[in-house]
Amino acid sequence: MPILYLTESDVRSLLTMDLAVPVVEAAFRKLALDEAANVPRQRCQTDAVMLHVLPAAAKTLNALGLKAYTTGKFPAQFHVFLFDPKHGGLTAIVEADHLGAVRTGAASGVATKLLARPDAASVGLIGTGKQARTQLEAVCQVRTITTAAVFGRDAAKRTAFADEMSRVCGVEVTSAATAEEAVRGKDVVITATNARDPVLFGKWLADGCHVNLIGSNFLSRVEADIDVFRRANLVTIDSKDQGRLEAGDFTAALDAGVLHWTDVKELAPVLVGRYPGRQSAAEVTVFKSLGLGVEDIAVAAKAVELATAKGVGRELGV
Repeated sequence: MPILYLTESDVRSLLTMDLAVPVVEAAFRKLALDEAANVPRQRCQTDAVMLHVLPAAAKTLNALGLKAYTTGKFPAQFHVFLFDPKHGGLTAIVEADHLGAVRTGAASGVATKLLARPDAASVGLIGTGKQARTQLEAVCQVRTITTAAVFGRDAAKRTAFADEMSRVCGVEVTSAATAEEAVRGKDVVITATNARDPVLFGKWLADGCHVNLIGSNFLSRVEADIDVFRRANLVTIDSKDQGRLEAGDFTAALDAGVLHWTDVKELAPVLVGRYPGRQSAAEVTVFKSLGLGVEDIAVAAKAVELATAKGVGRELGV
């Protein structure tokens, strides 16, 4: 059986945020309807390398496979492996660094579309890396954003980010001198950092804002302080099973009794109306994104579909 191989360059030529958001939304719907399965991230390591694996299946999306990536004292290396959902053979290998950033952005796009106020027009962003780029791009896909402010520790990087994303998103993006300046008064707040201690504080949040926390997927990493959860009327997550293993942002709030797992709602059932979403313009809503394998395989399957139609990629064997 031929195996299609897509490089990072191939994926970048095929995958856009306007394509990714509905694909990830469909994946969440399949989860809610029990038409997809997602296995929480598994990790193992040697002395030098950690391997991370995210398996998932969604037959009606023609997607079965896993994302695997390695981290260590070297740049992370990401691949999605897709298998034939009917016959089981390996059908595609997709380099997935850009794909991962896009699908993470798209998940926040879905959450923002569902939970942010319909009139949300301003964004406060903490973080200036590749994940921050796709976060802002996705939010601009689902709301009519007019202004955004970004904070990062490196002044030159945040200025460059603001200039670049102003062009990419067609909105005014400004460089903020502090995280508080970036966030205070904003309709949508995003954290996309590698922080181990809180960078976002509940006292900064405006009534009615929506928060996307996307940087931490280890229990030892925290982006939001406990007051973010005191302020929140609704806390959602992409997977509670994965969250119990990885949602470091929740740890202090859970320990203090400010947050209880029974109060946390998975995004998928909220999306299909099983649980209520935002109830008023004044509510504060939170989405905790960890990143799911079902998002990866759904987006990779879409990339393969486009690649096949356009003749992109190369075959590895027969």
